[in-house]
Amino acid sequence: MPKFLDSHPLKGTSPETLKKLQNAPKDEFGVTHLNLIYSEDEDRCYCFLEAPTKEDVVKHHKKMGFDCDYILEVDSTYDPDD
Repeated sequence: MPKFLDSHPLKGTSPETLKKLQNAPKDEFGVTHLNLIYSEDEDRCYCFLEAPTKEDVVKHHKKMGFDCDYILEVDSTYDPDD
């Protein structure tokens, strides 16, 4: 499954909400959160995701009211089975 890194404002999203998203199952767009990195001081969230396509990442964020500043398809050494 392709992996993506994106960035967008937190817009007041709490750490508790981010933790729930981190542990949520795959959504209707096929998106799974692998890691969420954030700074409340900078109002910034970086999402490391698995998704079928970049367009699915856009749909996933739009549903939650976020517009990403960028979305990059990336390679990673991350392997949940390690």
